[in-house]
Amino acid sequence: MVFNHFDEQGRAVMVNITAKTPTLRSAVASARVFLNREVFAAVLDGQVAKGDVLGVARLAGIAAAKKTPDLIPLSHPLALHHVAIDFVPDQDGCSLQIRSKVEAFERTGVEMEAMVAASVAALTVYDMCKGADKSIRIGDIELLYKEGGKSGIYRKEVGP
Repeated sequence: MVFNHFDEQGRAVMVNITAKTPTLRSAVASARVFLNREVFAAVLDGQVAKGDVLGVARLAGIAAAKKTPDLIPLSHPLALHHVAIDFVPDQDGCSLQIRSKVEAFERTGVEMEAMVAASVAALTVYDMCKGADKSIRIGDIELLYKEGGKSGIYRKEVGP
């Protein structure tokens, strides 16, 4: 297995993408926030004391995608052209799936931006609801889809 973030001496380096041709890159990532039934209902009804949880989480996720190179040391600063955050409630599991989509015309992929966006949106839901539910859990942070560049399309396989 080849890891391209290390040089011949084993030192961490930023991958040189100078010679790569910019192409349209897109990625979709998700995270899941598990809440108790009462808080889950309050979030969906917009009744959380701190305010519009989903609206604030959406803005936090968008802002986080743009700050990815400040958080992930070897990621490249990219000019993002589109970031979207959506919430898919699971009534039975009292959870919110947070989906982020990031697009850019760049030399490298936007997977990290999508994953950071979903993660920070999930953390924001936690922050806004922690006063009412100490048992909140965040999990299932994963890349669902990516396209662009020489590696082509990746789509997470869904289990049986």
